Amino acid sequence: WQGHIAEIYQKNCRDYLRSVSEADCFVGTPRPEDLRNAKYPLIFQPLITAQDAESHIHALERRAVPTQKGRSAYVPIRFVPFEKISKHYKLMLAFDALVLWKASGQMPTKGMIIHGLQHTILGLRLDTLIHEVQLLVGKLRALLSQSSPPEPVLIKHCSECEFETCCRKRVTEKDDLSLLDSLSVTDRAKLNAKGIFTATQLAYTFRPRRRPKRLASRKEKYHHALKALAIRDHKIHIVGKPELAIKGTPVYLDVEGMPDRDFYYLIGLRIPAGPLQYSFWADEVSDEEGIWRSLLSVLGNIDNPVLIHYGAYETIFLKRLARRYPDSTPDSSSISTLIARRVNLLGITYSQIYFPTYSNRLKEVARYLGFQWSHPAASGLQYLVWRQQWEETRDTSIKQALITYNREDCEALELVTRAVERVAVFAEGRCSVSGTRMRSAYTQKTSRTFRGGASSPVLFRSWRRSIRQRTGIINATESTQETATGAEDPMPHALRLSSPGSTERFFVPLFLAAPSVAVRN
Repeated sequence: WQGHIAEIYQKNCRDYLRSVSEADCFVGTPRPEDLRNAKYPLIFQPLITAQDAESHIHALERRAVPTQKGRSAYVPIRFVPFEKISKHYKLMLAFDALVLWKASGQMPTKGMIIHGLQHTILGLRLDTLIHEVQLLVGKLRALLSQSSPPEPVLIKHCSECEFETCCRKRVTEKDDLSLLDSLSVTDRAKLNAKGIFTATQLAYTFRPRRRPKRLASRKEKYHHALKALAIRDHKIHIVGKPELAIKGTPVYLDVEGMPDRDFYYLIGLRIPAGPLQYSFWADEVSDEEGIWRSLLSVLGNIDNPVLIHYGAYETIFLKRLARRYPDSTPDSSSISTLIARRVNLLGITYSQIYFPTYSNRLKEVARYLGFQWSHPAASGLQYLVWRQQWEETRDTSIKQALITYNREDCEALELVTRAVERVAVFAEGRCSVSGTRMRSAYTQKTSRTFRGGASSPVLFRSWRRSIRQRTGIINATESTQETATGAEDPMPHALRLSSPGSTERFFVPLFLAAPSVAVRN
């Protein structure tokens, strides 16, 4: 679909250039001598070939004949449908210029990118970019010269690639370090130099250490080895004492937008007290202020609201729209209060709660806890594609699908929040587990066995006494046992917790999906 959008945009740009240029245009690939002599003032869609490289250049425009010998009179042009231009598109333009240089013997010094709905023109000097592209082309030639293909690694671009499924399968079979989303290329290279190539090997390098008092006020650093250990043992690991204090009415917020346009088209709110779900939709950019007003109106009717979100996207949304529409906010202090009291759940879990998942994305963590989306391919990138499809077709079913998946994101956020609350309670040491064997994770000595209830589906391992106040391990498995009366366990996907010195027990649901959903062991 993105290719379809690009084709439509390129056609619109060609029509735009024809309308603003009085010169005749040539469509196709001219002869090499015509390129050197700059015969045509405007060329569309030429396929330029030079040695082992070729480029489908979107357009070439003739400028004044350069005074320096060996410089091309043509300026390569690329058409990009997005409002924001990344380095990727600049390098593609430089590659066009490099191939044109090799084919004609004349080096282009400048290039243009026409982008966005308003056909904004971005001019670029190509000298430095061409040098950078030459280095990249050299690396590609070295890879192609090898007798065997390189081993695949996962990068951020994989989510946009058609070969992601194949590569991910091979990487998973190898247990490669690139499975860990938080590991950078530099970090992986350092670990490889130490002889560590798999996530399982990395897990064995984790050693818990006492945190110095002088560092108590600093934020806990992220432990890649502990993440690998959580995945290896299929347990949730806790570092320190995570704090999740929601003093007010929790309101779960999830926002969808078009990042390249800075346009927010869907705001989802979930109030668990009802439960109530609000979805504010914007057809056009002009409707954005309306959904912002609707959001503030709903929050104004809630007693002491506390916004809970996952990641920095919603924080940027609140600050940006408060600045963009100051007249829509009768009381600026109320927005400041909302922003100050908001809870970024990812900030709490990132370095203190390690779920046995390869990344900390909401969808991966929620799926581990048993949540399922109605569409298996639901993702942030897929949302962008669906929105583009809706803008092109105005299909109501696509709009309803986007609203549904946004609502499910809010529900998943609520599930993860409840799980984090229970983990925080356990880390604080305010409860114990009935019917659960507790062992030291490192000495492997049985410390104590508690009796007094049905077998719990959760196994907790305690740390040594010196560090058990800052680190814990949780393993959740599905329980299929029945009670003494023969009835099924009322909450098979729950932690059975009890307060010290009390016989009263309460249930902490971790897995809120249907009982048929398999829980990770």
